[in-house]
Amino acid sequence: MHEIRKQLEEKEIQSLAPYALRSRCSRGRIHHEAEPRYRTAFQRDRDRIVHSAAFRLLEYKTQVFVNDAGDYYRTRLTHTLEVAQIGRTLARALGVNEDLVEAICLAHDLGHPPFGHAGEAVLNNLLSDHGGFNHNHQSYRVVTKLERRYPKWKGLNLTIETLEGIAKHETEYDRPAYAGIASETGASLEAQIANIADELAYNAHDLDDGLQAGLIRAEQAAELPLWQRVVARSGWRGTTLDAVSRHHIIRELVGQLVDDVLYESQAQIAALQPASSQAVQLHGRALIRHSPQQQRLNLQLKDFLLHTMYRHYRIMRMQTRAERFIKAIFDSYVAEPRQLPDVYHAKLKAEPCQRVVADYIASLTDRSALQEYQQLFDPITRP
Repeated sequence: MHEIRKQLEEKEIQSLAPYALRSRCSRGRIHHEAEPRYRTAFQRDRDRIVHSAAFRLLEYKTQVFVNDAGDYYRTRLTHTLEVAQIGRTLARALGVNEDLVEAICLAHDLGHPPFGHAGEAVLNNLLSDHGGFNHNHQSYRVVTKLERRYPKWKGLNLTIETLEGIAKHETEYDRPAYAGIASETGASLEAQIANIADELAYNAHDLDDGLQAGLIRAEQAAELPLWQRVVARSGWRGTTLDAVSRHHIIRELVGQLVDDVLYESQAQIAALQPASSQAVQLHGRALIRHSPQQQRLNLQLKDFLLHTMYRHYRIMRMQTRAERFIKAIFDSYVAEPRQLPDVYHAKLKAEPCQRVVADYIASLTDRSALQEYQQLFDPITRP
């Protein structure tokens, strides 16, 4: 027999920790609509995100390596799926709402422009006099305004709890006020889990991609205390890091990071003993965190990746090329907005040209951005 929504909600009430968010207690949606019979409100949020156009486009957006660099390297989509998997693991172990964590994780990069952080940086510079550009803010903009899936409203009409999780995804809560979002409170445990799962995933998996690409050598990584600890526990004693050994080491790294988050977070929760999610949000400090020792090791890894991988000449060449493409496209459309597709040109009546152009560029994949550039500037390519 199929479980109806009320039964699923009752399971949440009985099984989740007191500090978890429950779908039955959701503050609802900006636009009222009846909830489905066989899904909770947060499960519906997750499904709406997965079926959005912005989610599908993540397949062809850069994580670190541009899409044409090779089939193995992570894209923005595979990174998002890995974040969701880690988030679900943490949520299940800590007794919070797994469906809500998954929804926030799946939505956290929907606003990312093409070409990864290089694309974000150049758009932020181009919009410096118009509010700047931040992919977290853009993700919120996507789910509340830019996705057009329903005839009666813009966006996906997600629950307030999912919207708060997206809006409060960043570590530092320096964000503008969003409609229906309490900016004076901190993030729920579900949102905190999504945040740390994102950081954990890109640290470990960027290292994996760097090793696979040959931008990082095992002997370079051996200088890191974190690498030394992971290798010692993995049992690897080789001199050449083959694919199987690399996979094993990265799995061990992810496992150690997850374990550390769980032990430290459980200690923080036990010390506070929050009786509700509201108590967590009023606390002011994140309870989902790494131990101080692991935080130091993570900072060393980030610094290592910055100097060894992110500033590698091959990455810098890709980023410089991407910045040139995006700036040229942006300047061309701002100079003559009638080049924009009709659906975006129509938005100029309500919003500044620079913001509309940024919305359009952010919606492009690496591949479509390159095609856009060719159509605008290659005299042989047909528009």
